[in-house]
Amino acid sequence: MVSGIRALTVLLLGQVLLGGSIGLIPESAWQSPPLPKDILSEFELRLLNMFGMKRRPNPSKSAVVPQYMLDLYHMHSGNGEQSLHRTRSSLGKAAEWSASRANTVRSFHHEESLETLSSLKEKTTQTFFFNLTSIPDMEFITSAELRIFRDQVTGASNTSDGYHRINVYEVVKPALSSKEPISRLLDTRLVQDHLSKWESFDVSPAVIRWTTEGQTNHGFVVEVIHLNDTRRDARRHVRISRSLHEDKDSWPQMRPLLVTFSHDGKGHVLHTREKRQARAKQKKKHKANCRRHSLYVDFSDVGWNDWIVAPPGYHAFYCHGECPFPLADHLNSTNHAIVQTLVNSVNTNIPRACCVPTDLSPISLLYLDEYEKVILKNYPDMVVEGCGCR
Repeated sequence: MVSGIRALTVLLLGQVLLGGSIGLIPESAWQSPPLPKDILSEFELRLLNMFGMKRRPNPSKSAVVPQYMLDLYHMHSGNGEQSLHRTRSSLGKAAEWSASRANTVRSFHHEESLETLSSLKEKTTQTFFFNLTSIPDMEFITSAELRIFRDQVTGASNTSDGYHRINVYEVVKPALSSKEPISRLLDTRLVQDHLSKWESFDVSPAVIRWTTEGQTNHGFVVEVIHLNDTRRDARRHVRISRSLHEDKDSWPQMRPLLVTFSHDGKGHVLHTREKRQARAKQKKKHKANCRRHSLYVDFSDVGWNDWIVAPPGYHAFYCHGECPFPLADHLNSTNHAIVQTLVNSVNTNIPRACCVPTDLSPISLLYLDEYEKVILKNYPDMVVEGCGCR
């Protein structure tokens, strides 16, 4: 019984996500035995293809979803005005502007096995490499940022004059033997010691060169310099390496994060979803006429809740009902539908107009792909906002 419900849910999800093709789910399927596994697999493959994936993700239990990506999701799903204001404050204007030009946001943690560390009394230099090969060729990178968390210096007060500078470089040519690597400065920031916060650095030029122009990705160099007190160890105040702080449990959420904003040429950019006002209820005598009906798609029903982080499901809705003659104004009909219905009234060989979605809106999905990369993507035409006779 459960497998039958799961099969039908996948088919229903397929109808919602793949254009609502008429006949995709025959009415008899609701009373039929569970569909063959090959048919179910084919539909699941088509759905995954819509997500831009070749196979179903199977993330490990240790997979980490950065809080930054969760905050971005909440900002673009519009989860309440208070939550929206709090999220926007934590992300800042730069992230909101970057996301407004993209429909896909990807996050990457660095390859820890490839990091190198050089430490002196006055500065610490760390080399990071981020594997970006999972970014599809058809995606256009609009911007990219490197996020680094810095700790408050113990004992520093709000009036402290302690500062340190953080420089981020692109490695143009890696070091050979005893020679220093050739690098290009991408961004720099002068920060006070007494604050604890995330710092964001613009690394768009380097990421665009690597992904669009085909230049070799040799990674980034992050340089932390103390300007007022060379006796301090810069490593203690910027979370740039797992071995440099005592709280190992916090490292997964505090480690450096590379975030790319891109557009795949499909749909619209990531706009904050506005909750539309509910339409006025129709009179009971029009209950059978074309209108919007409730339909909730629960990702756990198809076993996708292990890789779709948020939302757990969504209200897709659907359109159903008659388009009777004469067509009333509230049925949101086109002139062609009116003419077709008029002809049907005298010639039944011509079908009536159909009840179909006339207004659709997108949703934002936060999920882990087959490489365990966390992605926030805007999918257009997922929610029925209005129905009409066409």
